[in-house]
Amino acid sequence: MTVTAGGLILHAPTAQAATTSETATLTTVKAETTARTSQKATAAQRRAAKLARQKMKARKALAVAKNQIGDPYRYGGTGPGSFDCSGLVQFAWKKAGVKLPRVASSQFARTKHKVSWRNLQPGDLMFFSGLGHVGMYVGKGKMIHSPRTGERVRVDKLSGWRRSSFVGAVRPGM
Repeated sequence: MTVTAGGLILHAPTAQAATTSETATLTTVKAETTARTSQKATAAQRRAAKLARQKMKARKALAVAKNQIGDPYRYGGTGPGSFDCSGLVQFAWKKAGVKLPRVASSQFARTKHKVSWRNLQPGDLMFFSGLGHVGMYVGKGKMIHSPRTGERVRVDKLSGWRRSSFVGAVRPGM
């Protein structure tokens, strides 16, 4: 069939084929765009889910650490019943399903997600005195730790001295 349009002669099958081809191209472009958008959304959803899992583990680790309040400090102690500083945070995070190295310096070095003082969140590990001491951030300017021989696991305010001896912080479970 031949169609005349403004002096041009078009064959209907050709015009239909061009329209079908353009529609197919547009459909392909839409599908590719939708796929990219859903991949981005999926990546964002994965990040959000990972963050939610980490926060849940941090709450569990904090609850375990708080249950140890009053336990005595013991050099090399990994609990239950007595702890040194790194043994306390290792014990608490292990109960939350996260494996940490035994000593404070290794806990800092081997935990990849580093955190600044300003970005501390409950459950983060805080390191002091040249990586010689570690505590767990509780929130509201406080940390839980096992201080030294003769002391017991407790929650302390983060004083000016703590700020001046702060080395860094990490976020386990990321």
